[in-house]
Amino acid sequence: MNVDEALKVFGLTTQLIEHELDQVEAGLGIDLGRGNKTVVIEEDHEYYPQIEQAFRDEAAAMAPHYEMFYSLEKTIRSLVAETLRAADGGSWWSGMRVPTKIKTDCDARRQKEIDTGNTPRSDDELDFATFGELGQIITSNWDVFGSLFRSAKAVERVMSNLNTLRGPIAHCSPLAEDEVLRLRLTVRDWFRLWSRSATAAEPCDRGLHRSDGAHTLP
Repeated sequence: MNVDEALKVFGLTTQLIEHELDQVEAGLGIDLGRGNKTVVIEEDHEYYPQIEQAFRDEAAAMAPHYEMFYSLEKTIRSLVAETLRAADGGSWWSGMRVPTKIKTDCDARRQKEIDTGNTPRSDDELDFATFGELGQIITSNWDVFGSLFRSAKAVERVMSNLNTLRGPIAHCSPLAEDEVLRLRLTVRDWFRLWSRSATAAEPCDRGLHRSDGAHTLP
């Protein structure tokens, strides 16, 4: 794992810890003095207050999960693009790396957004791929991603779990307490798959197992 990849893993791990500390502060009604209170920018004081308070409270509770998943998904998209660009150059999308059906579906989604007259979400074709399709791109190019991850099957499992957890977050449904825990554990699984790939065979990695057989975080 190179320096850029290590910094991304460190950044997302730190963000995950910050979210957990936010919940500790909220749950116990304390201020740990971290100086990172959320600032509300341009809040709608005319219409937003008319929304039922229960929905607004639910939205506030879901916001950290959305932020976490948004950051993780953007990181995965960046990893896919940078890895394939390094392997095949700037024209990797038009080559054989991406399955034809995924390219066709992404082109259709992009054209649909253009046809609405609204500003397309991006000029990058990969941004129109679904989360599930990102997983397919990774596993179908294992010749280049195999050096970054331990196991293709493990990547498929973790990506599938993340895709399932993404549903409630993306479609305005609250996460049950068990699913919040599952999200945190699955994000940790992703970090382990990525950050430990370069040292999977080293003795120091084996020493990171707890007595109960689980792994500790990086």
